[in-house]
Amino acid sequence: MKTKKLRIDVVSLLQKIEIILKILVDTQIVSRYRSVFKGRGLEFEDYRAYTTQDDASRIDWKASTRANQLLVKLFREERELDVYILLDASSSMIFGSTEKLKLEHAAEVAAAFAYTVIEAGDKAGLVMFNDKISKIVPASVGKKHFQILLSSLVNPNFYGGGYNLQKAMNFIMRISKKRGLVIIISDFIGLEKGWEKALKLSTVKFDVIGIMVRDPRDQVMPKEDVGQFVIQDAYSESSLLIDPKKIAEGYAKYAKREEEVLKRVFLNCNADLVTISTDESFIKPLIEYFIMRRARACKFGV
Repeated sequence: MKTKKLRIDVVSLLQKIEIILKILVDTQIVSRYRSVFKGRGLEFEDYRAYTTQDDASRIDWKASTRANQLLVKLFREERELDVYILLDASSSMIFGSTEKLKLEHAAEVAAAFAYTVIEAGDKAGLVMFNDKISKIVPASVGKKHFQILLSSLVNPNFYGGGYNLQKAMNFIMRISKKRGLVIIISDFIGLEKGWEKALKLSTVKFDVIGIMVRDPRDQVMPKEDVGQFVIQDAYSESSLLIDPKKIAEGYAKYAKREEEVLKRVFLNCNADLVTISTDESFIKPLIEYFIMRRARACKFGV
């Protein structure tokens, strides 16, 4: 289970992202996003003539008197929600037992979210991090800005190194001047002590969503009889010879327990956590999350 050498096929990854963007359009995911994450409020735009289908309480009586006809106000949603994508670019993401490295899957998820955010009229920003901030793209809008985000996502120079989620969240707290949405895309492997407190503090200012990207080998050992093999720590590069048959059961239990702890921490911090796997499309769990989020908002009258 040796970590793959980092090779990003830029052309291939961009082609995959283009396919994903077409799927996003077909699944109307932008409208789903808009219905879940509201903008800053409503802004008056214009008047129009009242019809019998309108709620009479919407009539603007002063304007109607001046115009000598019944008028209702038209409003448009004022978006400009700042959305920052925190992308784990550490060495543990440079691994894959399937067609894709975790970082490739994560980059596709980040691109999908950035596209959705920008198409909805909000600002998308990107912070790539390992044990430090390796790249920052300030939140902005427009197709040109989306291309800047894409060029960062496919640049291998920004990947590799240690892992410090706490530092990344503290960085976002410093640079963002107003409330917004933070999307953390990571495998959450190698978390340092104190990250729970940083997450809790960030949820006071931001709406936080965690996207946990896992490879099947992060959860279970291979079922095939592959014999002994060497595994390597992504951060220290220390190696260990193992017999997967002897540790498979304990490994699976540990991985499951670790994921349950993560889910509990996010829940206790009033944050959401979505789990995706590199051997499956992330579109379905993303849509399911938006549906769940919308149902929850309706339940509480939001």
